[in-house]
Amino acid sequence: MKRPDTRRPRRARNTRASRSPKVRAPKRRLSHDAEQALTPRQLEILDALELWVLRRDFADVTMAEIARTMGCSLRTLYGIAPGKDELILAVLDRRLHRIGREAIAALEPEDPPLTRLRAYLHATNLAVQPTTAAFARDYGRVPGARALNESHANYIVAITRELLDEAVREGEIEAVETAAVAHVLGRLGNEFARPDMVDATGGSPGEKADSLAEILLRGLAARSR
Repeated sequence: MKRPDTRRPRRARNTRASRSPKVRAPKRRLSHDAEQALTPRQLEILDALELWVLRRDFADVTMAEIARTMGCSLRTLYGIAPGKDELILAVLDRRLHRIGREAIAALEPEDPPLTRLRAYLHATNLAVQPTTAAFARDYGRVPGARALNESHANYIVAITRELLDEAVREGEIEAVETAAVAHVLGRLGNEFARPDMVDATGGSPGEKADSLAEILLRGLAARSR
């Protein structure tokens, strides 16, 4: 007599999870717990400050002037960050984390690796889309700005390398030094957002990064044909 099959049925494979990048995001300047402890008004101010920081010179602005502009008390601002530099970094780090999450969430797991890489790089290049020469100069003078940029750039490079490795495994591109290629592709946005580059080239750093990334990706794909 045949014994009944008592094995548990296999769970359906989560394709989206299995093809999502496994790289850990950079540590947040404003931790999840700290953000959860903020009042609704403080969260509104953080959202409003994002556009304010991107659209104006802020090098000589004081916390008191920011409070007047936001229509809040100094106590409310200091409840978010201990000073102007920390506030600027918290606002921009929060923005970069949001763009990073949205970039990953928008990837279609069924798409080929290079298609997902194109979509990912385009989404992350949006982070430097509103950059002006004035913003780039002011931001570059903020203590901790370079370290913040490096942490997010390293994350983008790691995701890019993971997708390039996948493209090699699936035969979409020939074997290349993916670490080197990822280093170039993942840092294009930052490079074009440097003050000297914004001054020299004009236009949108994000669009320039997109254009150069596309040239490089087409070259990789052409080599495998």
